[in-house]
Amino acid sequence: MPDLVFTRRFSMGHRLIHGASESCALPHGHNEFVTVKLSPTQQVRLDGKGNMPVSFQKAKSTWHRFVDEKLDHALQLAEDDPLLAWFQTHEPERARRIVVTPGDPTTELMVCLMMAKISAFLRAEGDMLRCTELSLQETPTNTVTFSGNPDELIPTGRPVAECWWHRADMSISDVS
Repeated sequence: MPDLVFTRRFSMGHRLIHGASESCALPHGHNEFVTVKLSPTQQVRLDGKGNMPVSFQKAKSTWHRFVDEKLDHALQLAEDDPLLAWFQTHEPERARRIVVTPGDPTTELMVCLMMAKISAFLRAEGDMLRCTELSLQETPTNTVTFSGNPDELIPTGRPVAECWWHRADMSISDVS
């Protein structure tokens, strides 16, 4: 079966407090494009009628809903960022819109977290497809592409199965 490739645009804000650069330590935003490449877990001959074992609509609906409802216009912060505690204390409703990451929410980390999240969705939807590549374009000149097992790169101090990026739900944080 041919691979399915689709792209979604979203706007986000973040800040990097662990030394990437001083300009990135201030909250700022990007208009990003996330592109996923899905491959079948089993090769299936096209049937001569519908000719698609999985429609684009079915393949992308959960992922697009996650991007549109949870990532778009969300703030991405490291779990030890003091801004997170401020939001939890002073604006708890808005704190629920914060993507909380293990360390700075760099594009390199986010591409791994997104790969893990879409993989969780695909497993929950019957494991007919797997994400073989995910690209995150931060700016027109900066893109990070990932293929492989994101668990080998994502830093975490707790069991992987407990992390939001491994749950097939719409969560973007493990803090309450």
